[in-house]
Amino acid sequence: MPGIGGGPLDDPSAPSALTGPTRNVDRRRWRWRPRFVRRRECLKTTWTCRLTIVTVVVLIVSLTRGLWIPGLAHSLICTEEVGRSDAIIVENFDPKYSLFERAAELEHAGLSSTVLIPTEASRDDPHVAGAVPSGVTEFMARFAHIQNVHIVPTQDTEPISLNAAYQIRSALTKDHLRSVIVVAPGFRSRRSWLVYRSVLGSAGIRVYCVPVLGEHSPENWTATWHGIQEVIEQFIKLQYYRFYVLPLLRS
Repeated sequence: MPGIGGGPLDDPSAPSALTGPTRNVDRRRWRWRPRFVRRRECLKTTWTCRLTIVTVVVLIVSLTRGLWIPGLAHSLICTEEVGRSDAIIVENFDPKYSLFERAAELEHAGLSSTVLIPTEASRDDPHVAGAVPSGVTEFMARFAHIQNVHIVPTQDTEPISLNAAYQIRSALTKDHLRSVIVVAPGFRSRRSWLVYRSVLGSAGIRVYCVPVLGEHSPENWTATWHGIQEVIEQFIKLQYYRFYVLPLLRS
């Protein structure tokens, strides 16, 4: 009987549904598929995995906050270094009386007899400080008992810190000054030091840095929204200058 004891169903040479013309048709059909469609496996995380990762990250951030909170703030502050200099530069982009007060202390300590204060220039004449900005500058300098004040008109051109440093360098080289002490807001001071060191250093001018902290310190800046905003803003600007502006300047 066919199929029993070596019949056609058991013969390996017998044609099957996957041989002959049918197999050739299938091969020709699938030969064009990779040109239009690709098949691949994709692994996706589950909600359990995602929630676990988020929970672990939150725990790590919370448990190590005693390390990264002051560490992040300290990374924005320059190392204080002072020495006898030809001039003291007060960063006056955002006028703060504490900066004028610190500059007066340095002046009275005999570290320099000249205090340069960058002040927004007049719109009509870039070589003259605006009436209102210069009035504010003179009032705070007088109130802080700064003896020898020199206002340096600067134009607010982006990037502001870099262009202001170039304008200050012109004033320094004109008077043949070779060293300065930069008095800057604490969380801005490292960026200021990097900018002035790059711009003034190329002219052979030595730069010292004095950071001035206000109500926010490296330990308590997360206590208020304003402190968080200030630190985050200065951190982003520091990276912008460090990895974009200054490399372009050097190149």
